[in-house]
Order: sequence, then structure tokens, then C-alpha cells
Amino acid sequence: MVQQVPENINFPAEEEKILEFWTEFNCFQECLKQSKHKPKFTFYDGPPFATGLPHYGHILAGTIKDIVTRYAHQSGFHVDRRFGWDCHGLPVEYEIDKTLGIRGPEDVAKMGITEYNNQCRAIVMRYSAEWRSTVSRLGRWIDFDNDYKTLYPQFMESVWWVFKQLYDKGLVYRGVKVMPFSTACNTPLSNFESHQNYKDVQDPSVFVTFPLEEDETVSLVAWTTTPWTLPSNLAVCVNPEMQYVKIKDVARGKLFILMEARLSALYKLESDYEILERFPGSYLKGKKYRPLFDYFMKCKENGAFTVLVDNYVKEEEGTGVVHQAPYFGADDYRICMDFNIIRKDSLPVCPVDASGCFTAEVTDFAGQYVKDADKSIIRTLKEQGRLLVASTFTHSYPFCWRSDTPLIYKAVPSWFVRVENMVDQLLKNNDLCYWVPELVREKRFGNWLKDARDWAVSRNRYWGTPIPLWVSDDFEEVVCVGSVAELEELSGAKISDLHRESVDHLTIPSRCGKGSLHRVSEVFDCWFESGSMPYAQVHYPFENKREFEDAFPADFIAEGIDQTRGWFYTLLVLSTALFGQPPFKNVIVNGLVLASDGQKMSKRKKNYPDPVSIIQKYGADALRLYLINSPVVRAENLRFKEEGVRDVLKDVLLPWYNAYRFLIQNVLRLQKEEEIEFLYNENTVRESPNITDRWILSFMQSLIGFFETEMAAYRLYTVVPRLVKFVDILTNWYVRMNRRRLKGENGMEDCVMALETLFSVLLSLCRLMAPYTPFLTELMYQNLKVLIDPVSVQDKDTLSIHYLMLPRVREELIDRKTESAMSRMQSVIELGRVIRDRKTIPIKYPLKEIVVIHQDPEALKDIKSLEKYIIEELNVRKVTLSTDKNKYGIRLRAEPDHMVLGKRLKGAFKAVMTSIKQLSNEELEQFQKTGTIVVEGHELHDEDIRLMYTFDQATGGTAQFEAHSDAQALVLLDVTPDQSMVDEGMAREVINRIQKLRKKCSLVPTDEITVYYKAKSEGRYLNNVIESHTEFIFATIKAPLKPYPVSPSDKVLIQEKTQLKGSELEITLTRGSSLPGPACAYVNLNICANGSEQGGVLLLENPKGDNRLDLLKLKSVVTSIFGVKNTELAVFHDETEIQNETDLLSLSGKTLCVTAGSAPSLISSSSTLLCQYINLQLLNAEPQVFNGDSGHSPA
Repeated sequence: MVQQVPENINFPAEEEKILEFWTEFNCFQECLKQSKHKPKFTFYDGPPFATGLPHYGHILAGTIKDIVTRYAHQSGFHVDRRFGWDCHGLPVEYEIDKTLGIRGPEDVAKMGITEYNNQCRAIVMRYSAEWRSTVSRLGRWIDFDNDYKTLYPQFMESVWWVFKQLYDKGLVYRGVKVMPFSTACNTPLSNFESHQNYKDVQDPSVFVTFPLEEDETVSLVAWTTTPWTLPSNLAVCVNPEMQYVKIKDVARGKLFILMEARLSALYKLESDYEILERFPGSYLKGKKYRPLFDYFMKCKENGAFTVLVDNYVKEEEGTGVVHQAPYFGADDYRICMDFNIIRKDSLPVCPVDASGCFTAEVTDFAGQYVKDADKSIIRTLKEQGRLLVASTFTHSYPFCWRSDTPLIYKAVPSWFVRVENMVDQLLKNNDLCYWVPELVREKRFGNWLKDARDWAVSRNRYWGTPIPLWVSDDFEEVVCVGSVAELEELSGAKISDLHRESVDHLTIPSRCGKGSLHRVSEVFDCWFESGSMPYAQVHYPFENKREFEDAFPADFIAEGIDQTRGWFYTLLVLSTALFGQPPFKNVIVNGLVLASDGQKMSKRKKNYPDPVSIIQKYGADALRLYLINSPVVRAENLRFKEEGVRDVLKDVLLPWYNAYRFLIQNVLRLQKEEEIEFLYNENTVRESPNITDRWILSFMQSLIGFFETEMAAYRLYTVVPRLVKFVDILTNWYVRMNRRRLKGENGMEDCVMALETLFSVLLSLCRLMAPYTPFLTELMYQNLKVLIDPVSVQDKDTLSIHYLMLPRVREELIDRKTESAMSRMQSVIELGRVIRDRKTIPIKYPLKEIVVIHQDPEALKDIKSLEKYIIEELNVRKVTLSTDKNKYGIRLRAEPDHMVLGKRLKGAFKAVMTSIKQLSNEELEQFQKTGTIVVEGHELHDEDIRLMYTFDQATGGTAQFEAHSDAQALVLLDVTPDQSMVDEGMAREVINRIQKLRKKCSLVPTDEITVYYKAKSEGRYLNNVIESHTEFIFATIKAPLKPYPVSPSDKVLIQEKTQLKGSELEITLTRGSSLPGPACAYVNLNICANGSEQGGVLLLENPKGDNRLDLLKLKSVVTSIFGVKNTELAVFHDETEIQNETDLLSLSGKTLCVTAGSAPSLISSSSTLLCQYINLQLLNAEPQVFNGDSGHSPA
């Protein structure tokens, strides 16, 4: 049975009930069961870490994924949705290191890897319950019970398989490279990881001198922002083709060499120095200099402390002399290797340990953290006379994405996957993927791929998937293991887990006589694991081989823009290396969710509201819709504002809910008052003659078509605005214009058609919106489905709206001409509203006339056909249509946009402004058509000139009009006051106050009330208005309106005083209607006979005092009027059978039950008349004779 809908709704509380409903009926799993034999739609879910709580970035990406996968299911696909967890890597280890105070490898060694990994394992799923709770509360349907975790042995085994494939293809090598290094996490990071967290920082800026051995009075000048690398200096580099100079520093009296183009870096004035010589950088090649420190003097034997040349030295910064510390800079390493200053087999000059502290080799600064040592180094250089200038320099610098500490660049031995040689294939595969927005594919991701570097996949850590390489001591013999079975066969051991503590001790006999092979100590970068997720989540190729290959690549993935250098990248690299194809077909990239001030959201700064509190306050649907209806879905950034979520609730969800509530109210009213059962069957609905019905049905079909096209293209950012717009069209146009029809004021047939139309579009809207707002659509559907004719949905499971397929376009309902006509009508109404707002004339106050001027006669014909709606919506008495604006003295006037043109034209602006104001009406009309005009030799466009309509004062009869226009129509509104219209406006104000009181009492339209009013003595005018407009007010409020005093027997519901135009008005609502009853005695009849039930009103006399009925006559009337054939009728009142001697007049106003047999089990005691009636008073007429029972019938 359809349920009454409350006026007020607590969205979060209702969502909680829907969650219980989904849980009770296991709706998500049932969905999967229903679609099991349908075509597969493959979705990959990127794994988050459960060591932190979900934030708005997770919520946004999760919402996008939920919308698309729900849409895919409702489009006829089977969509497996498994949640995944990233369980290994720096995020977990960093938390343990902080908790246990572990500072480096020595501390882990003391504890033991087994215990350390046990500690990591214990916190891996720390917040999994919170994740599950939040994700579920958001309405996301995803399988947590059948999840994948990167710590599962079967997942890790598939990762080994992936690596083995790469190794067998020659894509894996061991090398020493200068890499981004996290001193907090004691491990190198990949290039893409280092690009994830840049910050503007202040670093030291120092200029130091390098005296030439051949003439120590002449010094090279170099600049650096990393003084801590100076103890490791082995060379300096200049550009061989650039011009260098030897100068004399006037103030210091010393001789320096630097690039001529960089003199300004040291000197403000040319008079501060004297140029002695000019020469190309190549002239300096091979010159020896005196080192800053003597820690690595032995390197001089290999040619260290020499000037090298390379074109990488630029003239944009520094001095053109770049200091080289080859083990702390990628270019430094390359150049020093090219000049044989260092060799692959030489001991590295890298006196910095894994924690970023100087080792014992640098005796003066040993044990100091390198960044902290900067000041000591600068002080030492100053004491030695090698410091020229020291200051600070602000620049963008990479930080560790996990520990948020500055990275350093450091040479470390690592295992690499060759990526540089597959760049062309990566770009080709990227072109095969469909990106939303497309710009990300071409620019951000495409540019990143072009510059892709070999990927360092090893980490000097403990909690991760071990790299499956067993090597000899000299690394000459290497065995790559690709499965548990292979390792068991090679090692002879039984294996149940693949973490370090389970495999590090295992050895493999050498095939080359090198003794035992031992596993390398490193583990995989956790990005390698997440990039292997398509294969590892299903334990490919060890299980599910055919299922995986049939469903690869994925149909859809989605993550944030930051994953262009993370998960998107690693997925593509591994898929390209393994199969030569992309891992996904379609991807949606979202932007970043920032705090309201545009800063990054920070727990420490507390600059954003907790997501859980937002959901508890406004509900998940409001949050989902706010995020999806924002620039963030186009990969732009969103400044999160709580009021934005609140506005979605207020402007979208609440009006939509009220339209639904209004439908149910009137369906119940129809059943109660008219005894008409409302059942919707789209196959039997008759075509409505009402143009607004045809319009909204057509508009809905157009929306369905648009929805299909745009959702298939994954353009959520175009779909949501259209859905939201439809809610506005439905609530603020269709329902508003058809309130009377929906309430039955135009007759029952028309009412049913309007209700069928509203039901149809509400149901279709719910089905379209279900992926976006899963809770509210379910709430509405659970009530709406009761009103669907079971015949039309037979053999379908309709328990949940999420079981239903999306609606398909019904072409026969699309009426473009009607849509166009309604659009024109809306434009006219909106223009009229603008004028009312501008003149502050409330819509309650009627106006005489609206004039619509349009150049297209067909448009005027459309507007004419909808004239009554314009009259109602704008509250005007008359609509006049015309194609001639000259008749009304309308002229165009132009004003230049001072800000735009002034900035562009500068000195010429004044002359152009004068000419613009002098443009003729004809010239401006032409400009209005073309959008361009030449004034004083300057081409101007729409954005440069504002056009306004003005009245020609020489033309009479236009003073009463106010004008407003859009690109097509011009509207004139007669705003002159008229007393009768002012009075009507005042009557509407009274109606408004009464309806507000009704709302305060939570009354529904079928609740009977009586309204009493009293205006203060000085409000004589108000009394007169109410008295003269009593029928007008009654027609709207449908309740008797009486002056005070309130009857003592009435039950007062509410009493309130209000101000109306300076007069005090007191209004009281009482329960029950005091409308006059029939002038004659009557009874309500419920007739239960011949297998059917009927109802009606029977007059016990007519006219008053005449033709009275007794019980026998009553039965006779029932037999003839209601067609009851059985003469053995019994009449009951309150379960007591009425006897012949009963005076029926004593039962006037009661409800009697007439049956053919025993007393009914349930008798209605309603005293409300079951039929409509009219009392007649005959004036100046001859008395009429009523024969028989002719007057006794249902009204």
C-alpha cells in the first residue's frame, strides 16, 4: 500500500534506513546474481592504503567508480566490483618506524626482519573497518568480502610472474643511478614518485671559488643551493660554446672567471667589475683547480678537480660554472663518467648514509644530517676564504610523498625495468585509450610518457614482495624465480608465504660452480605491485587464466590526476611490457579536492570539515552530487565548501522530494475522495491532450537520449548539469503550472492524466539518477513501485530500483515542436520575472498587460498557444503579441564596456566610446544579428558593447511599460498600479499567510479546517479586501473563511498575528470544516452486495420536511438506484441492524452499511460526504411537486 509522504525529511536518517534495507535483502549480491549470465564489464579498482582514513579524494574517485559501474549494470552488463588494499611499502613501514623509534637498518637488524614485518602486518588493516563503514555509507556498492590484498601469497606470486616475464625479455638490469632518495624512509624512490610532492622552500644560495692551479690568483666562481654536496666535489663544468670572462672584482681586488651572461648574478652595477679577457668555455677545458676539501684527494689520480665541458650548462641561472658531485646529481654522474673521473667499477664518492647523515669519511661533519650541515659547511668555507656570497634562494623542491621530508639525490645500486626503449609503444598504447578529459591523455600523461625513464623497482626495505632474484656473490650468476612451485623445486623447501622472513634464508645451488645463490635483499616498489593488480588480483596465470584473458583489458578505471605519474603509469608500463597492449579502454581522471582557501587539505591545519560529519549532516547523496557536479570531474581542482553540499540539498534534492511528495499526496487524495485506484501502466497510458504533459514527457525522452550518449562517452560532467536542470524544470515549471490539474480541480479525467504524466517522469528520473543518488531514488521508488500495475512488470524482480535497467528512449513521445514552443514560453516568463524583480513587484500582485515582441511569426504562434500559462505564471490580465517594436517606441541603445575596451584601446577609447553612443538603431540591430561592428576603425564584438532597450520619449503611450529582452524576444510589462489589482494582490497575501500556517501544522490538503480572521480596527481596508475576495480566497484554500470570533466548540490548531501592508491580521485555523452540509437530512451509504462495493449519499427528505424515507423506502431506493438485485437487504449502523420502527432522520449525517446478509466485519464511521452536492434555494418560483423517490439519489 502506498505510504503518505511526510512534509519534512531528514535525508541522512532516511539513508540509514535504505542501508538497512539493502543489507536485509543483500541487494548488491543479488544484483550480481541477476546479471551473472550477461556480458562482462571489467572494472579495476586502484588499491588504497588502509593505514590512513578515507579523505575527499578517495570519496570523489569512489563516487565516480560507483556511478559508472552502477550505470554499466543498469545497461545490461555484469560488473564484478572488488575492493583492493595496498598493504606493503613505505606508508606502512614509516608508521612502524615512527611508533617504534626505528632510525635505520641497524635498528631493524637488532629487532629482526620477522618481528619487524609482524609489526607491519599488525597495522596494515588498522582502518579497514572505518574504510568499509565510510565507503558503504556513501552508497558505494563494492565487494569487501571478496577483496584482494597485495600481501596475499597468491597476489605476490603473480607479481613474481610479472617480473619473471620482464626478466626473460631482457627488460631487467642492475645499475647504479643517481635517484631521488628518502632519508626518512632509507630508500630510493622512482622518478614518478619524486614528482608527486613538490613544495616551495628556502635553501642556501652560495657562491664559492675554485682557484686555478696554474694561477691561484684567478678563481672559477660556482653557485649551488646544496652546500652539503661540496665536500664530495670532484669537478666543475662549463658550456664549451658560451662566452666566459676573466674579471677584476673592484671591491675585492680579486680575479674571477664566470659566464659573461651571468655577471648580473653577482654584480648589480657594471662599475663593480672590470672585464680583462673574453673566451669560449672550451678554453677552460682540462684546467686544474684547488679542491674545496681534501677528503677525496686520491681521486685526483683519475683526473678529478678538473674543468669539464657539457652543453647542459645554461645561461639562465648560476654563474655558468657548475660544481660536480657525481654521486649526488644525475647530470654530474653522466658527465664525470664520460670524462672517466669515475668508473662503474670504482668505489663511489658517496659519504652519506641511508639516513642522510655524513659518514666518517667527511671527518669535519661526520654524523650530521646533510641539510643541518649546510650552515657548518658555509662557515668552514668562509673561514678558508673560499666563500664569496651566501644568501637564501626560494625554489620548488621535491619532498617524500610518504614522510613529507626533503628528498636528496643520491647514487644507489638498484634493479631497473627498461622503460626508455618502449616509449614509442607506450605512446601508441596510450592513444588507444579513451581519456576523460582527453587533454590529460595528450598533455599531462602523454608528455610524461615521452620523457619516461627506466624504472627503479627495488627498495631497500623489508615489508613488501621480495624481488625474486637469487644471485652469486659476484652477481655473475642470476636466477629469476617466477612461481612458488619453481622456488620449491630449486630450493627443495616447502613454502607457505613469500615475505622476506619466509624466503630470505632459502638458497639455490649454483649451476656454474659458484656455491649457493642467495636472494638479493631488496623488495619491490609498492607501485610495481599495484601496477600488477589486473593479473595478481585473480592469481593469473596460475588460476582464472581464461576468465582474465577474456576480460582484459579493463573496460573502465578511474583515479585522480596525480595517478598520471602513479598507478595509470605503472599499469601501462607493465601491460605494454607483458602483452604489448594497454591495460584499460576507458579512464576518467578527476582533479584534486582542496580546502576552501585553495590550499591542500591538511589534518594539521584542520582546514576542511570531516567527511563523516558532512555525511551525517547532509547525507551521502548531497555530497556525491556536489562533487560530481563540479569542475573536479573535468580534472580541474575543486575548493571544497560545505555550503555547496548544503545548496545541493536545498536546491536539488528537496524540490525533487517535494515533487514526489506532491504526487503521492494527490494519488492518496484521489483514492480517498474519488475512490479511484491509481495504477500506472506505461503500455496503456492514453496520450494526453495537455501540451505541458506532452512537453515534459518529450523533454524526459530527450534527456534519456542525452544520458545514453554522454554516459556511453563517460562524460559525467555533462550529464549531471542536465539531470539537475531537469529537476528544476520538473519542480519549478511542470508541477508549478499543473498544481490545479494534479489536485483534481479540472476534473478527474484530466487529473489522472496529469498524475500519470508526473508519475512517469518521476519514475524515469529516479532510474536515471539511481547511479548518482542511490539513496533518494531508492526511497522514492519503494513507494512509487506500489503504484505500478503488476501486469506491466511481470517476471521482473522489482525489489530495488537498482535492479531495474535504465529506461530506453521512446521516440514516439519526442515532440521537438512542443519542446521549442515551451522553451519560448519559458523565456517570456523569465523575462517578465526579471522586470517584476527589477521593479520589486511581487508575483502576487496582478498586472494589466504583457507585450511580447518577436520577429518570427511562428514563435509568436507558439507563444499564443501557451498564453494561459504566461497569464498564470506572470499574474497578468492580458497578453499582446507583436512583431513591431517601433509601434511601442522601442529603440536600441549601446553602452561600451569601459573595463574591457578601456584596457584594450587605451588612448583611442574616448573617441570609440563617443561613437558607440551615437550608433543608430539600424546599426545596432545589425550588430545584434552579426555580433560584430567596426567603430572608429576598431572591430568590436558582443563582449565589448552592452545593448539595452529604451523607449523613445517622443512616442506616446509607452510610459507605463518596463522592457527586458534576450537574443530573440523583447518583453514589455505594464507596471502601472491599478486598485483592483492591488486588492487582488492583497488577497493573495492573505492566502499566502493561511497556507504557511497550514504548513506549520503539517496539514495535508485533505485535512479539513476552518479559517478565522480578524483585522485590527485601523485595518478597515484589509477587512474590505478579504470580504470582497472571500470566494477568490476560498477557491485556493478550499476551506471556509470566517471573521472572528472563533466558535468555542472548535479545536484550535494554530493562531498567529502577522503584518500586512501596515495592518495587523490575526488568523486562526481550527480542525474540521464548517462548510454548510446539505439542506436536507442525509446518510452516507456503503453498499456491499452482489460481489461488489459501492458508495453514495442518500437524501432522507427532499425538499426539507417532505418526501421522508422510512426503512422500506430506503431499501427500495437502494435496489433501483444502485442496481442491487437481492431484495433481502439488511441495513446496519455501528454493527447494529436498523429495524422498521427506527426514525431514519435521527441518523442524519451518519454512515450506513447495506448488505445482502450478515453484518459486515468492518463498517466505516466517516461523517464526510461521499459525494459532491449543491444546495438550491428557489426564489420567486412556484412550489414544485416531487413524486416518488425522484429526489433520492447520490449527488
